[in-house]
Amino acid sequence: MKEIRRAGLTAMPDHGRMRAPLLAPGYVGGVQLLAYAGRRLLGGTARRELLRSCSTNVDNLRAGRWATLATSALLVEEPMELPYALLLLAVLGCAELAYGAWWAAGVFLLGHVGATLLVYGGLRAAHAPPATRSAVDVGPSYGFYAVLGALTSSLPHGPVRGAARMGLLALAVAPLLRAGRTFTDAGHGTALGLGLGAAAAVDYRSVRNR
Repeated sequence: MKEIRRAGLTAMPDHGRMRAPLLAPGYVGGVQLLAYAGRRLLGGTARRELLRSCSTNVDNLRAGRWATLATSALLVEEPMELPYALLLLAVLGCAELAYGAWWAAGVFLLGHVGATLLVYGGLRAAHAPPATRSAVDVGPSYGFYAVLGALTSSLPHGPVRGAARMGLLALAVAPLLRAGRTFTDAGHGTALGLGLGAAAAVDYRSVRNR
């Protein structure tokens, strides 16, 4: 904990009591509520069009609809299944407890926005087909992968931390090797890489400030 505090990060309040995370449950709960509301209040066609208009796909970004970088993180195609919602809550909550809400939110945005723009650039350069350019692309998965990667900096230094990072990289690369890979698989790997980069920055500052 001392190394984290010296690095300019807040791992625990000075009075020794950890505050319950607020941002993580608020975000996950909000995304779920919007998903249930959309399914209940909108017809299938209307909901699909709403999701498409809020997606960070090539057509929207090329048209300058940069607001989709925010709206796409707030919507999902269907309400998240309970295991994934709980895993998302756990990862974001642990990051918030370990380093604070602003750090967790910043890494999430780094993964979500950074991976989205890098994938967008790749799809434009590769002249992606129309179905890919207009695909529905929403959800918190890019941010999730980034926070998961960054959170490895909170693990014990040494073999445990290294093994965790290598394991995550293997899980992210595996989908890219299969025949049916999609651009979101590339996005997940990119977001994880950005998160691991953030973790490396934390490691560096921790060593430097010892």
